[in-house]
Amino acid sequence: MKAAFIFLAPGANPKIHKSIIKTVKMELISVGVSSYDEACKVAVDLVKDDICAIELCGGFGVNGTARVKEAVKSKIPVGAVRFDIHPGLGNKSGDEIF
Repeated sequence: MKAAFIFLAPGANPKIHKSIIKTVKMELISVGVSSYDEACKVAVDLVKDDICAIELCGGFGVNGTARVKEAVKSKIPVGAVRFDIHPGLGNKSGDEIF
């Protein structure tokens, strides 16, 4: 199984802030992005890399999650860790910021 986790962080660069963890049966790609637009681009690229699921960090609000789901055109499941407000984003939802 190959899955991905996309997290939001100010100043994150998906070309630099990326890690891959491999176990015998699982590969997890973790990628940092600085906006919803960037997350959508990264998600589309991950689908091309045979990812079978994407999980979004708690900084993604309902709108951000919907945008990523729309970007991948339902080719793979997109889930989200849920916070109404996120401590890493000044106790705001990503929907307020992005």
